[in-house]
Amino acid sequence: MAAVADNTISSSDRQFSPPPSSPSSDPVSDFRNGVRDLVNLLSKLNPSAEEFVPSSKFSSPISANGPKSNGILSPDAPIFVADSGNLKDSAKDALNLARRKKSYANRGRKINERVLKAQREDSIRRTVYVSDIDTNVTEEQLAALFTSCGQVVDCRVCGDPHSILRFAFIEFADEQGARAALNLGGTVLGYYPVRVLPSKTAILPVNPTFLPRSEDEREMCARTIYCTNIDKKVTQADVKAFFEAYCGEQVSRLRLLGDHVHSTRIAFVEFVLAESALIALNCSGMLLGALPVRVSPSKTPVRPRVTRATTP
Repeated sequence: MAAVADNTISSSDRQFSPPPSSPSSDPVSDFRNGVRDLVNLLSKLNPSAEEFVPSSKFSSPISANGPKSNGILSPDAPIFVADSGNLKDSAKDALNLARRKKSYANRGRKINERVLKAQREDSIRRTVYVSDIDTNVTEEQLAALFTSCGQVVDCRVCGDPHSILRFAFIEFADEQGARAALNLGGTVLGYYPVRVLPSKTAILPVNPTFLPRSEDEREMCARTIYCTNIDKKVTQADVKAFFEAYCGEQVSRLRLLGDHVHSTRIAFVEFVLAESALIALNCSGMLLGALPVRVSPSKTPVRPRVTRATTP
């Protein structure tokens, strides 16, 4: 305020200072003179000066050079009051809202995980593990053995078809069927008695859109094989030549699949005759490129690719 007073008071006023008291002067008279000079000094201050009034308080419009002061304060000018308590409360509310959203998202994810876990555990309880399967036994024959225990939902034979170490998973519609299937342990199927134990894993379901949709597609599955552990350096022409060399020139459609993530590729090979597909099963374990190929019956047909019409 002292700096403002210096800018608004003339140079003559700046010389104001109480005269030094002399031994002969009257103290009461000197005090009155000082008060009168102080009142005169304060009366020259401008209460509407821009230095004392915020720009938001002016009722005159703001120009490019800043607010034009006309000395009139706007009655509806906003008044800003700094309240640190309100700011802290707002920050706390925003933080609590973010925490609640995160909590709801985590809760939904945990519920989905619990539902999936419950479904997987239910599927495991309805599944049995079968081992010591004769190499000549097919999935259809194995499933037919267990139909007496209940409705068979899925039957999946795994392993080398030329080895007695083949095993399978059979899933039933309910737990009663799985418990009844345990009593078939020791039943001779082919040349060997099968072993039946409770399963520790569920059968990975096949995408239903890939399954056969008609009788013609089911007939196509009977003529199709599924190949895994294919060397990445092997081309589609190499796979076709491999099976035609052992099964005759009977390959009607072939689909070689793979990506950059997996170290090997898979293939679906469709033959003209179902007999050729049966012969191709004997190729499991033979070298195709640098790796032994694994061959099993296919559960899905090889559908022809749909060509999209090009717009001119």
